[in-house]
Amino acid sequence: MGKYHEISFPGENKQYRKMRNELLDAEISLRKQIEAVASLWRKLPWGGKLKEDYVFEEGAADLADGDTVHQVKFSELFYEGKDSLIIYSFMYPPDNDTPCPMCTSLLDGLNGAALHVKERVNFAVVAKSDIKKIRDWAQKRGWQNLHLLSSRANTYNRDYHAEFSDDSQLPAVNVFHRAGGEIYHFYNTELLYLKSEKGQHPRHVDLIWPIWNIFDLTPEGRGSDWYPKVPTRNQATR
Repeated sequence: MGKYHEISFPGENKQYRKMRNELLDAEISLRKQIEAVASLWRKLPWGGKLKEDYVFEEGAADLADGDTVHQVKFSELFYEGKDSLIIYSFMYPPDNDTPCPMCTSLLDGLNGAALHVKERVNFAVVAKSDIKKIRDWAQKRGWQNLHLLSSRANTYNRDYHAEFSDDSQLPAVNVFHRAGGEIYHFYNTELLYLKSEKGQHPRHVDLIWPIWNIFDLTPEGRGSDWYPKVPTRNQATR
């Protein structure tokens, strides 16, 4: 019989239940810690004002190659009634034929979540490549729900630390907030810039990338040398 509930599973023994309850204690502590960190996020003061009203190119995955490329200002990414904006910087350098497989894996998942996310906040994905290349890749991946932007003609990536001085790209998340007619930087996934402890992934975007949390539930764990590839959307899995 469990310490915290009356549930048991077929064939389990006392040793299993003892260790499972110890894990349950740890899970309760983790839940409390997650809530405590979330509270600290919410208490952050506004950061600096937006450096400039950047102009991006935009395009949806369902647009044909020949369609006109539209421009959109940063301030226009905020819709009525939604004052927070999350931007994921997608690693797709201008000279690369294909983008980062890990970014692709993350965005495959976020494409489905985006419809729900956008009910409460503004959400966009930006990369340094030409918008037509971004759109072509989005079509291949079936990204119908992502607001895709190109920053090739502005310094957004560099200014908000999604790009090194040598133009190489970083998978950063930035959050901005609109208040009193101004736009402020609010949050960046700064774990990205710290040296990870031995044997750990950076984990800076784990909370929005569920595959790692799924693997953590298994005896194999997330592993130390496995990274996402880019399977075709209709590839059979076993």
